[in-house]
Amino acid sequence: LPNKCPISISEKIKSFFTDFYVTGDKGKKEYVYSKQLVNLAHREQVALTVDLDDVEDFDSSLAEAILQNGRRYVNLFADVVYEMLPDYKQKEVVAKDALDVYIEHRMLMESRNHQPGDVRDPRNKYPPELMRRYEVYFKMPSATKTMSVRDVKASSIGKLVMVKGIVTRCTDVKPILRVATYTCDQCGAETYQPISSPSFTPLVTCPSDDCRVNKAGGRLYLQTRGSKFIKFQELKIQEHSDQVPVGNIPRSMTVFVRGDLTRCALPGDHVSVTGVFLPLLRTGFRQMQSGLLSDTYLEAHKITKMNKMEDDELDDEAMSEEELKALTEENFYEKLAGSIAPEIYGHEDVKKALLLLLVGGVDQNPNGMKIRGNVNICLMGDPGVAKSQLLSYIDRLSPRGQYTTGRGSSGVGLTASVMKDPLTGEMTLEGGALVLADGGVCCIDEFDKMMDMDRTAIHEPNVGHCSDAFPRQLHLKIVVHVHVPCMQGLVQAKKEGTNIYVFLCHLRSWFTLLGDDTLSQPSKNSTHLLANHITFVHKHCSEPPRGTLKPLDMRLMRRYIALCRSKNPAVPEELTDYIVGAYVEMRKEARNNKDSTFMSPRTLLAILRLSTALARLRLADVVDKDDINEAMRLMEMSRDSLVHHAESTGRIQTVTDKIFALIRDMASELGGKTVKMADAVERCGSRGFRPNQIEEAIEEYEELNVWQVNQARTKITFV
Repeated sequence: LPNKCPISISEKIKSFFTDFYVTGDKGKKEYVYSKQLVNLAHREQVALTVDLDDVEDFDSSLAEAILQNGRRYVNLFADVVYEMLPDYKQKEVVAKDALDVYIEHRMLMESRNHQPGDVRDPRNKYPPELMRRYEVYFKMPSATKTMSVRDVKASSIGKLVMVKGIVTRCTDVKPILRVATYTCDQCGAETYQPISSPSFTPLVTCPSDDCRVNKAGGRLYLQTRGSKFIKFQELKIQEHSDQVPVGNIPRSMTVFVRGDLTRCALPGDHVSVTGVFLPLLRTGFRQMQSGLLSDTYLEAHKITKMNKMEDDELDDEAMSEEELKALTEENFYEKLAGSIAPEIYGHEDVKKALLLLLVGGVDQNPNGMKIRGNVNICLMGDPGVAKSQLLSYIDRLSPRGQYTTGRGSSGVGLTASVMKDPLTGEMTLEGGALVLADGGVCCIDEFDKMMDMDRTAIHEPNVGHCSDAFPRQLHLKIVVHVHVPCMQGLVQAKKEGTNIYVFLCHLRSWFTLLGDDTLSQPSKNSTHLLANHITFVHKHCSEPPRGTLKPLDMRLMRRYIALCRSKNPAVPEELTDYIVGAYVEMRKEARNNKDSTFMSPRTLLAILRLSTALARLRLADVVDKDDINEAMRLMEMSRDSLVHHAESTGRIQTVTDKIFALIRDMASELGGKTVKMADAVERCGSRGFRPNQIEEAIEEYEELNVWQVNQARTKITFV
């Protein structure tokens, strides 16, 4: 084989493959790489991954040499493996492809036409790239830290580096020519041309001795059947926003992926790429135009999906029974909701809604008709109430999340744009924020600053694009979480007592929940608690202790949410009448109340989405009545937060007044003076009131002798 390595290095690599072992659980020696060589010889494995931790334990100087000159040692290891494979071949390979048949046929012809003493022309010798049916990859040492894109500079050329970033573009997987095989039209000789760059100049004149001596002028023709093609894909990764210095724009890097590593990442994934940093060799006029400058790329050896804001790998390990038992104990709903942005005070119902946004409802696809299960949320309110902080936390918690602002999100930056692929020259689509968040959460801040044309881009789950006769339609599955600042503020809301938000009706109904906590009336006690919470966070840079309720780790929450999303609970038939009746009551109340928000059939779908999300949170297969009540409570919370109730006297209607009005209406509907306690608690609970609030209201009006409760506390009778 060409490129023979020095004897010392060759013997060192051979001894590493044959002598290196790890101690197993039972104290036995396990020769890791000997097993891989057997699998390579039997075509059961197509890639040999060499862990540099193992190489460093065997020979630290060899590991350092690999880190400093990765491309050369890939070829050295591949040559040594090619020499050793015949010794590890224990059986014949049954499944053969076209290239195997081609090589066997050529070797059989060569053995017939050549005598044992003949010397073959080295130009017609089979290149090692054609004979190898495997790839060699290196895995970085575990102690190596990931680098940002801007830290990879000219000093890293030829070295193994590990870069962290977000994938912004992926090309289609296409075959790339690795070894070109030519046949001469005059003498019939075959010529092979190994190719190591994306572009090459094909051979035209036959270099064989027959054509040169006889001056036949034979021309070469490419034989695709005898050439070797491998899978190829180009990725574009961009550095994270927290790695960009102030006043700079994010930098990007091109990654070339070959063979078995293709299709390992999608746009929007946060990845860590290990590879060799190399210059891109140009040919022809492109090299003349660029002069001494050269583009660079990263030749990928390993692609690992990472968590968004941490340097650890994405944890796909299943949860143990002990972890599930600790999570599903008493008050697990409040514990999970309280673990969302624990440094932010209050907003309990908003955090519960955000938890259901991450879990999501169940998608329905009966007979081709699709009913989405995604929960979309819009938060509105005055500045300084932590809406943007909640958006930022959800962006970090979601495995596939994109954070963007309405002022900087044009239609192209939000959906997709037409780009020209610099490698192939084809016109391709480059996704925006909604495309990169496909299958995850898209957080849009300052939603009201967007233009109306751009704002309506989120209305449909399909992104249509037609520019310069380039029609495309992208089917997306995303969750949208937006933030809209209040237009007139709390003071104006108190003054007018009306809804202060101006939204298009179709967009308002598209959101499952719309919330605003700024209209809650501040009190001296709540203000004191809020101030203590903020000062504690400012002093200790952490949330204050809350008794026995400790926030869950973000990694554990990701794993539990992923487990919840694997469930597909269904709504039983016996709850159909209950859901229909509750929706009819909500429509009736909205029609009788002039200050009520718009109520559409989408509200019923929103209740179903929230109830299935709550069932998922319990890891249940069936939705129960408590899930529906909690879903309706969140809907009432959302509606009440947008409507400011005020009587003609100017007195603010309290929670106790609202509960009394509900029970009074129930008595008038029944045509009597008695109401069952269970029915009253259920009606008030479905309207968003907590059990302790209902109990306090019943006791207060009982003391005022407005109604009486029997000794068993099962009936309420008006006096």
